Parts: sequence; C-alpha cells; structure tokens
Amino acid sequence: MPEAAETSNALDAALSESSISVAASAPDWRGAVTLAGDALVAGGVTTAAYTAEMIAAIDELGPYVVIAPGLALAHSRPSPAVLRAGLSWISLTEPVPFGHPSNDPVSLVIGLAAPDHDGHLEVMSALAGVLSDDAALARLKAASSPADLKTLLSQLSA
Repeated sequence: MPEAAETSNALDAALSESSISVAASAPDWRGAVTLAGDALVAGGVTTAAYTAEMIAAIDELGPYVVIAPGLALAHSRPSPAVLRAGLSWISLTEPVPFGHPSNDPVSLVIGLAAPDHDGHLEVMSALAGVLSDDAALARLKAASSPADLKTLLSQLSA
C-alpha cells in the first residue's frame, strides 16, 4: 500500500486540469467515452486513436468498464496511441446508460491509459483508495471546476 504522499503525487501527476471536465453532457455512453478520450488527448496522455480503441473494447466486451454504481473506468490495452500513463475525469450532469445490469446509469467516467501492463498500477492503487470512500466520491462528483477537483483529490488522498 503506497504512503499517503505517494498516493497524492501519483494522482496529481496522472491527472492534469486539462484532462478534467465537470458538469459535462453526453448523449450516450459513446459520447461519454469520447469525452474521456478527448480529455486524455488534451492532457498529452494519448492520441485520438486511443479513444476509438476504448470504444472498440466496449463494443467487443460489453460494459465491463462500469465497475461500480454510476462509475465507469474507460480504458483499453496498452498501444502506440498511449504516450504516457494518465487519467481523465468526466463528471456528467445527466447520467447515461452503458448497458450494465446493476451499475447503470453512469455519471462519472474516468479515462485510464497506460503504456504497458504495469505502468498504471500505482495510479490505480491511489485512485481505488479515493473512490472506495463513498463520502469522498460524492464530494469529488460535486466538484465545480477542474481546479476544485484537483484540490479535493489532493486533500482526500493526503
């Protein structure tokens, strides 16, 4: 288990303000995943090809990315479209269904990209620590700006 300072640093390094969108709107799950992919591109984490890879993975495997009620962790396999490990954060004003039998609809889509199979483990561990706290997750979902979200993440993971 990483120390609190390592957790805070891992999340801070993986999630830039340009990769965060709060109060976003998407017509459906494809639109929500596209927003997450666009935010990864904006943060310099991936190329646009990775967005198509994330959508293709869901088309092929179903809504496996919906990992908890209201929460999707959009990702795909490591590929040349991944420039570095990183995250994006998209909170939706209106939740969208992904087709998951028990965790729909989704109001938070976190995009995850890793250049290899081990490159995201520290970030995932840090993220899991924050997301497993229902009260913390509710505060994060209510963030009013990317700066507000970054500040909350830093406080909650410290």
